[in-house]
Amino acid sequence: MYKKFEMELAGRKLRVDVDRVAKQANGAVLMHYGDTTVLCTATASEKPREGIDFFPLSVEYNERLYSVGKIPGGFNKREGKASENAVLTCRVIDRPMRPLFPKDYRNDVTLENLVMSVDQDCSPELTAMLGAAIATTISDIPFDGPISATQVGLVENTLVFNPTAAQKEASDMALTVASTRDKVIMIEAGANEVPEDKMIEAIFAAHELNQKVIAFIDTIVAECGKQKHTYESCAVPEELFAAIRELVPPQEMEEAVFTDDKQTREENIRVITARLEEAFAEKEEWLEVLSEAVYQYQKKTVRKMILKDHKRPDGRAVDQIRALAAEIDLIPRVHGSAMFTRGQTQICTVTTLAPLAEAQRLDGLDEAETSKRYMHHYNFPSYSVGETRPSRGPGRREIGHGALAERALIPVLPSETEFPYAIRTVSETFESNGSTSQASICASSMSLMAAGVPIKAAVAGISAGLVTGDTDDDYLVLTDIQGLEDFFGDMDFKVAGTHKGITAIQMDIKIHGLTRPIIEEAIATTKKARTFILDEVMNKTIAEPRPEVGAYAPKIIQMQIDPQKIGDVVGQRGKTINAIIEQTGVKIDITDDGAVSICGVEADSMAEAKRLIEIIVADFEAGQILEGKVVSIKEFGAFLEFAPGKEGMVHISKISKERINHVEDVLTLGDVVTVVCLGKDKMGRISFSMKDVAK
Repeated sequence: MYKKFEMELAGRKLRVDVDRVAKQANGAVLMHYGDTTVLCTATASEKPREGIDFFPLSVEYNERLYSVGKIPGGFNKREGKASENAVLTCRVIDRPMRPLFPKDYRNDVTLENLVMSVDQDCSPELTAMLGAAIATTISDIPFDGPISATQVGLVENTLVFNPTAAQKEASDMALTVASTRDKVIMIEAGANEVPEDKMIEAIFAAHELNQKVIAFIDTIVAECGKQKHTYESCAVPEELFAAIRELVPPQEMEEAVFTDDKQTREENIRVITARLEEAFAEKEEWLEVLSEAVYQYQKKTVRKMILKDHKRPDGRAVDQIRALAAEIDLIPRVHGSAMFTRGQTQICTVTTLAPLAEAQRLDGLDEAETSKRYMHHYNFPSYSVGETRPSRGPGRREIGHGALAERALIPVLPSETEFPYAIRTVSETFESNGSTSQASICASSMSLMAAGVPIKAAVAGISAGLVTGDTDDDYLVLTDIQGLEDFFGDMDFKVAGTHKGITAIQMDIKIHGLTRPIIEEAIATTKKARTFILDEVMNKTIAEPRPEVGAYAPKIIQMQIDPQKIGDVVGQRGKTINAIIEQTGVKIDITDDGAVSICGVEADSMAEAKRLIEIIVADFEAGQILEGKVVSIKEFGAFLEFAPGKEGMVHISKISKERINHVEDVLTLGDVVTVVCLGKDKMGRISFSMKDVAK
């Protein structure tokens, strides 16, 4: 027997099965939202992992293609590495849950979410978020839950909760909000330049709905919740803090950390740490946690100075942005490039244009997303932070930052009809000291303009930080946080947008949620900073997109043909279209509705390809003048090829004004001649003439 709990959520049934499956996990629920089914489990190790100074939480989101009735494509018919969507879903589950585990907890915890069935109108990502929270809350793992999450769309200026597939397609916003009982703990959004006040309205409408779900979760916990287990605390001993303060007084620590140069600060801390290691050489148990103790001492110092004295480590005012710089065209021969610098954060973005055939194909669970035309990739090499480590490809952080920038820029991209290109931007992190994801948005916006992509408006991004005190009213919001303020602060509130409105939000926090005044102030702060960056830096570097793509970028000619003639252009097994490509050196894409894109670098070759296609799809008419190559000679005449796969015949009597006995007397294979179409003969065949061209 198992226990079943149900509620109506946004017009659909949400059902939670407890003690039905996976009973050996610390907590497990089988989630049903409509016909979407996700198994969510929470497990923890019995003992803390040795030698670490962080909480080892792992979140997994496992997509099974059987959930949408598919077999994986390619040679390998088993699901491989996690898709980009799966990685992003793991991050969005992790962010609201991580702050609610005890700070001194070092046991390994894994949250597994297995997608087993997908109803396109009921998000499996949202179902997994709710399931992970419920499984952890009813388990014996220490967790200060529950939390709930809601997705919000904006259809014809009306808020829609947990939108269906059709509503998502029409929506101007894709917002996810997670909440505790009292506060908002996570925000993730993409939007079509939605005004700030509308975004705030949507956030707190979702927060209100989250409270109803939390009340529902409370009924499950009351009946099925386990007592939380005790654990071995890994907190730093108070006597160690006292000993450190004796050797390194607060004033000395303030002088060590308060500098605008990251390398100087790190060297100051290295010297202090070496001194402490020498002083505590006889106390091995202290040496094991010394690095964590020094970290916490720095944290307390920075937080106290910011909150009480409004003094930032680099001496800036609370609302001051670091020194800004921007330039374009620094990389030769690429299709577009731009570099954006903010303090010790520096990003270079390169834009590449290609035919639409090179858009990325997606083999995922969302039937509405089978490909994407715009791709943003973000790289974070170790040299950008003065470290050394081998490159092993993008991790979850790189994928997340790339997706955030991609989401921020999609709303301003031109349509495929306006600009028939696949677009890739790659952001290379040259230097990092806080909020490289937002710098990559600024650099990418300028790079797209430099490449001649007619984006609707420039997009800038900026991050706000937070330091809180003992009460909800004791806090300070910071503009443009650097790495130290991110590490030691309570929030990284990233907002990107245009002058008109917001295009993306991502909020990471380390505390148990934010109040409405904090969120409103953070959004207002980022709006002011974003406007400054757009007006004073980006627009002064490049004010609008270039009128044409660059010399090294492919050019595209678009034309429309009758869909019934697509087969004529393609030819049997692609013979005709491949012949045109080989002859002209262009790339050709044809869609099912007859839209043809001819892509090349040389204008003459593209024009020739267009001419050939026009001949192939045209119906021969009397009086039409054509040029063809002799491809076959018979006793009764010659066959001419006007375009690949498009042939006609000139009868021997129509070759010359004088009588000829043999076609070979005038024509040889390979000759290019001009003919006129005479219309249909008595047998209904199209007739051509060389001798009547002059008429």
